[in-house]
Amino acid sequence: MEVINTSGRRKTSVARIYLTPGQGNITINGRDIKEYFPSEVLQTIVNQPLKTLDSIGKYDIKANIKGGGVSGQAEALRLAISKALVEENGENKPALKAEGFMRRDPRMVERKKFGKRKARRSFQFSKR
Repeated sequence: MEVINTSGRRKTSVARIYLTPGQGNITINGRDIKEYFPSEVLQTIVNQPLKTLDSIGKYDIKANIKGGGVSGQAEALRLAISKALVEENGENKPALKAEGFMRRDPRMVERKKFGKRKARRSFQFSKR
C-alpha cells in the first residue's frame, strides 16, 4: 500500500491527511494528537473510524488542518480518515457509513444580516 491522500471538511475547517501503514502515530500540523487535541473527547472523535474497523495501531496518519475551531477540526479529520480507509479497502465503507462517518456535515454558521445584531437576533427594543 502506498501513501493515501484524502481531505475532509466541517464548518470552516479543512483537514488533509496522508495515511501510511505504521504503528498508529497521528501527527497533526507537526504535533502529536495528544498535544494538539488535549481533550479526551476530541481524541475519541478522531479515533472513531479506526476503532470501528479495529485498526488502531495499524496506520500512521500525518494531517494538516486549517481553519475553524477545535471541534470542527476534529470532525474534519474524522471524515478524512474515514475516506482514506475506504480508499484503502472498499469493504470498509458499509461499516463506516452505518456509523455516519462517510457524510460531510453541511451545517454552517448563518451569516449576519444588516439591521440585526446577529443572524436573526434584533437589537434591543427601547420604549423610551
